Amino acid sequence: MALHFKRGPMIGVIGAGACPSAIEDLAAEVGREIAHSGGILVCGGLGGVMAAAARGAKEGGGITVGILPGPVIHDANAYIDFPIATNMGHARNAIIAQTAEALIAVSGGYGTLSEIALALKMGKGVVALCCEFNIPGVRTAAGAREAVREALAMVRASAARTVMV
Repeated sequence: MALHFKRGPMIGVIGAGACPSAIEDLAAEVGREIAHSGGILVCGGLGGVMAAAARGAKEGGGITVGILPGPVIHDANAYIDFPIATNMGHARNAIIAQTAEALIAVSGGYGTLSEIALALKMGKGVVALCCEFNIPGVRTAAGAREAVREALAMVRASAARTVMV
């Protein structure tokens, strides 16, 4: 028996693997907003922003996908529904950027910057939330709801361009 369902947009949430509690709270709010919008959360599957966003998505009734850097699916945080073990280390950032239809960066460091650069190179939309860097092509948002709304608008605009081609 085949499982059929209509899936929502896949929204990536990227950020540091360890972060202050205020950033975790913001990431959890982003995850809840993604779930409430019918989206699927894609992240790196580990701690910090990734775990907080996944927790928020699960609290909101959403679905989560974790693209893990190592070879073991059991390394995923407890909020990941579908862990994908890549055994690729930081190179897994390319898979996150390619899988997500738009990305939301919540704070972050060099790993987050690599995901942003890859996403932009791939033509994906990126929204920054509470980030210290200013990158051309990245939109900034004042809060979680605005960030998710912007990301969803980017997905819709990309889909419209694809249909027109």
